[in-house]
Amino acid sequence: MIHLLYSVILAEAATIMLLLFKTPLRKLVIAGLDKMKQGRGPIVVKTVSATIFVVLSSSVYTVFKFTRRGDVDDGAPADLNPTEQVLFAKHLLEASLMGFILFLSLMIDRLHHYIRELRLRRRTMEEAGKKTDVKFAGPEEVKAREMQVDTFKDMIRHIESELEDKIKEASYSEATVEALRKQSEVLLLEYDRLLAENQELRNRL
Repeated sequence: MIHLLYSVILAEAATIMLLLFKTPLRKLVIAGLDKMKQGRGPIVVKTVSATIFVVLSSSVYTVFKFTRRGDVDDGAPADLNPTEQVLFAKHLLEASLMGFILFLSLMIDRLHHYIRELRLRRRTMEEAGKKTDVKFAGPEEVKAREMQVDTFKDMIRHIESELEDKIKEASYSEATVEALRKQSEVLLLEYDRLLAENQELRNRL
C-alpha cells in the first residue's frame, strides 16, 4: 500500500508541475480535469477522498493509541515491543502519505479553478475590446467602457496575484514532498531493522 501511496503522490506532484508551466501538456491536463468535473466525476472523486480520509483517521487513531502507552523515544513509544513499534512506524508513514495526498488534491483543484477563471476573464476582456473597436460609441459610452476595462484589468491582476500565491504554495509542497520522501526512507530502514529484530526474537523464542 505504501508503494501505491507514493505513486499517487508522484502523479499529483507531476500534475501540479504541469499546471504551473505553460506547455502543450498543460492543455491536456486541464482538459482532463474538466472532464473529471463533469458527469459522475465529482462523485467518484468525493468517494475516493472520503475513503482516504476514513483510512487516514483510522491510522491516526492507531498512532495516537500507541503514543498513549508510553513516552515517545526515537519516533516510537519506548515501552512497545518490536512488533508494535513496526506497526506504529507503518501507521505513521501511511497517515503522513495519505494526508499529503489529500493536500495535493486540494492544491490541484484550486490551481485548476484559478487557471480557468483567468482564461475566462481574459476572454471577456478580448470580446469587450473587439466590440469597442467595431462599434462607434459616444464620449460617455467610451468612458463607461474604459471604466469597465479598468475593472477587468484590476480583476485580472487580483487573480494573477492569487495564482502566484498558489504557485508559491505548490513550490513549497514540492519541497515538502522531498522532505517527506527522505523521512519515509528513514522510516522504511527502521521498519526493516525492526522486522529483523522481531524475527531474531522469534527465532530465540
